[in-house]
This record gives sequence, structure tokens and C-alpha cells, in this order.
Amino acid sequence: MPEYDLVVITGPTASGKTSLAVAVAAATGGEIISADSRQVYRGMDLGTGKDYDDYLAGERRIPYHLIDIADPGYKYNVFEYQRDFIRIYDELTSRKVFPVVCGGSGMYIDSIVSGYRMFEVPPDQDLRSELEEKTMDELISILSGYRKLHNVTDFDTKKRAIRAIEIEEFHRLRDERQNDFPRLRSLLFALKTDREIRRQRITERLQKRLEAGMVDEVKKLLDKGVDEAVLIYYGLEYKYITLYLKGILSYDTMVKDLETAIHQFAKRQMTWFRGMERRGVKINWIDRELPMEAKVEKILALLTQPLTP
Repeated sequence: MPEYDLVVITGPTASGKTSLAVAVAAATGGEIISADSRQVYRGMDLGTGKDYDDYLAGERRIPYHLIDIADPGYKYNVFEYQRDFIRIYDELTSRKVFPVVCGGSGMYIDSIVSGYRMFEVPPDQDLRSELEEKTMDELISILSGYRKLHNVTDFDTKKRAIRAIEIEEFHRLRDERQNDFPRLRSLLFALKTDREIRRQRITERLQKRLEAGMVDEVKKLLDKGVDEAVLIYYGLEYKYITLYLKGILSYDTMVKDLETAIHQFAKRQMTWFRGMERRGVKINWIDRELPMEAKVEKILALLTQPLTP
């Protein structure tokens, strides 16, 4: 039996995480818990890379969780992920099923392996009304008064800056503001690949998804009434295809800009993983080009090693 509470399979986009996680789940009798911030949405399949056929291990379909659990247009967050994750984790362990976490959303993964103590911040309408009158520069100045600014996405828009201030003010007024998350014995593996090979795989995968109807997928979401601003908020495929469908980008420009954005996203994922390592999270890197049997063997060997006190 594994000595750990769970195993995590991660890596940058297009690195083959799902097929490896399925092979590990098949070998351990486990089930998969997704750690993908966009695969939670129903009807967002091609754009988020829900390769359902990858969940087949021979003739057995490996069960997966936290995929297709929210309606498109909703803004799912890390707090909700932790809540839903621990619910699934408890359900699996009650059945003596080993959890295999799979995904590339670094913050989701970090939140469970590092045990983020998360909280749910309710809206403060009075504060929002007051901040709406401020300029972007004034909002940035207010936010910098709470903490040193690292995340530039906090002030991509006034709405995001106001929400960031709302969260900081919630913190300031409360001593007991966080929910506990259990410390889990997690074993992390990340797939590494040559940068040029990764770029080639991203390009090839994008073309396949476009040919499979990814533009039509986004059009259906718009036709169903999903706000275009929300699709742009989801980023990458949904952002650029929405801009194309709205006539802001030509098709060729959309494809070119989207491909560039996905390459940049993969680079940011690697930066996040390296940041986790600097914070003391142990990540075992596996060469993506190894045969599947060899990768699974490496994972199982570490998974069953006795834990040091």
C-alpha cells in the first residue's frame, strides 16, 4: 500500500499529465481528482483539454472527479476547490480508494499540498461603492498600503483591484478569518520536456482542437448567453476565440496570438512550479519522453517507500 495520502501528477500544458495519471490510478486502484481550474466548467471541453478518451486504461475507465461541476459563466475559485477537493478526498479514502491528483493549475495544487488556510470573503457593497469612485492609480495605491504587490493581475481591471482591496480589508478586520485544511502526505511528480518539443506539441494540439470544432464550442457558449467578458476572463482559447467571433481579431491573427499565449502560459506554469520548490515543496521531475511503463515504475517505487519520520 502507498505510504502517502495522495500522489500528484502535474506539469505544463501538453506534457501528457492525464495519460500518466490514468496509468498510475490503474496501477494503484485509484481514482483521479482533477486540479484544473477550467475543466470544472460544463460545455468547455476542447478549449480546456478534456481528453475523455485518456481516462481509459485498457477496457477499464478510470473514474475522475471535479470535472464538469460548474456552469460556464460562473467564476470558480480556490476556496471552492479546496472545499470540493476535501469532500472527494474523504469520500475516496472512506472507500479505501487511493487519490491521484492530476492537473496543471499550480495554485490549486499548491493549495492542497501546502495546506492553504483559505476563507470565503463576502461582498462588501458599501466598500465597493466607495472604491468605484477611485481611479485605477488610487486603487493601486490603496492596495499597496495593505501588502507588497506581486500579482499584477490584481489590477488588470478596476473590478479586480476593488475585489483585491475588499479581501485585504476583510482580513484586517478579522483575527479568525481562515478555515483549516488538513496536512496531507503528498508525493508530487511533474513532467519535464525539452522546450522545443513542448512548443511543437502545443502547436500540434492547438491545430487538432481547432479542426475538432473549438471555435464552434465557443460560439455555442455565446449563443447560450455566457457573457463574452466572462469568456475573456477565462483566458487563452476562450479569450482569443471570443475576440475572433466578435470581429476584433481575424482568424489568422487569433490563431497566431493564441498559440503565443499558450506558450507563455506553459512558461508561467513552470515558473509557478519552481516557486513551489523554492518554498520547500518537493517535486520529483520525470522525463516526459520516457516510456509510460518506466514513468509509472518510478512513481510506484517512490510511492511505496517508507516515509521518514
